[in-house]
Amino acid sequence: MKKLLVVIDMQNDFIDGALGTKEAEAIVDRVVEKIGEYPKDHIYATRDTHGDDYLQTQEGEILPVVHCVESTHGWQINEKVAEALGGAVIVNKGTFGSQALADMLYLEAVGHEEVEIELVGLCTDICVVSNAILIKTRLPEAKVFVDASCCAGVTPESHDAALKTMQMCQCIVK
Repeated sequence: MKKLLVVIDMQNDFIDGALGTKEAEAIVDRVVEKIGEYPKDHIYATRDTHGDDYLQTQEGEILPVVHCVESTHGWQINEKVAEALGGAVIVNKGTFGSQALADMLYLEAVGHEEVEIELVGLCTDICVVSNAILIKTRLPEAKVFVDASCCAGVTPESHDAALKTMQMCQCIVK
């Protein structure tokens, strides 16, 4: 069995920066512990990546809070998380979900009868749910897990709603 971990957008802007929350701050140490449970070559991480033109994009018009602009402090992965990730594969993504990530995981799964993919990170109700559904769509027979204790949403209510959505799409919430 192949077991993979995906760490979604554990970036400064989502933890204690432009879009940070106390719930996001609270999961950092749990995410670091989770990373320690996997070999480094079984871990992928994503990084929300925007340009200086963010406010001119559709996302920027709907959410007019500049965040995760490439090469800024807010774009960087939290220091504790980055240290734990070591040499893990990092995928920059310009939107909520990453088709490139789903394709990479698909290639990892080729030749394995059973694959388990666990997701942790931020924000449950935007990028975690988007990536979970993309991964489940690309790998319908993989067991896709989401560790709710290692995720945080924009609000506790939207976090819970996203967990329910992922369950409805055959992801396993633990």
